[in-house]
Amino acid sequence: MITTLDKNTALILIDLQKGVIGLPLVHPIQDVLENAVKLIDAFRKAGQPIVIVNVNPGGAKWIKTRKDPSTATPPAFKEDWLEITPEVKTQPDDIFITKHTWGAFFETALEEELNKRGITGIVLAGISTSIGVEGTARQASERGYNITFATDAMTDMVSSAHENSLKTIFPRMGETGTTDEVITKL
Repeated sequence: MITTLDKNTALILIDLQKGVIGLPLVHPIQDVLENAVKLIDAFRKAGQPIVIVNVNPGGAKWIKTRKDPSTATPPAFKEDWLEITPEVKTQPDDIFITKHTWGAFFETALEEELNKRGITGIVLAGISTSIGVEGTARQASERGYNITFATDAMTDMVSSAHENSLKTIFPRMGETGTTDEVITKL
């Protein structure tokens, strides 16, 4: 349940890029994108910042670390893999962050950009719930941001991982609710 949003709250959308939305996801991508667009429209109307995050794991140190053989080799990426999906209408004054790990704060300018704007709260959505969204949420929690999760504007490749994040992890870090509940509090 969402009780309130901070006066200075940013929307952070994780990995809504062509390469990621084409993965086998547990929820219809059109539903997730429609809710993300509703959030974008509401945040623009409220004059609150929007952060567009994409992931480029190429060359990242974690790609080279030891792990099970089935996940050790990163896939080859198409040329447009990093591009934000066209449904997400970005604007030049949006904050654009390219992350190289699961979380959007690690070795990026995200915290600096949020601090410049006096942001104390964030609304998180995107793909994958248990990876990019949860990784960013963990880092935001460590930094003391008030976190709200738009649960119907996110999905994952693994249903049980998605459910674990929503039911076990996210309530420990912030408040959860639907896109419409977020917009109502905005």
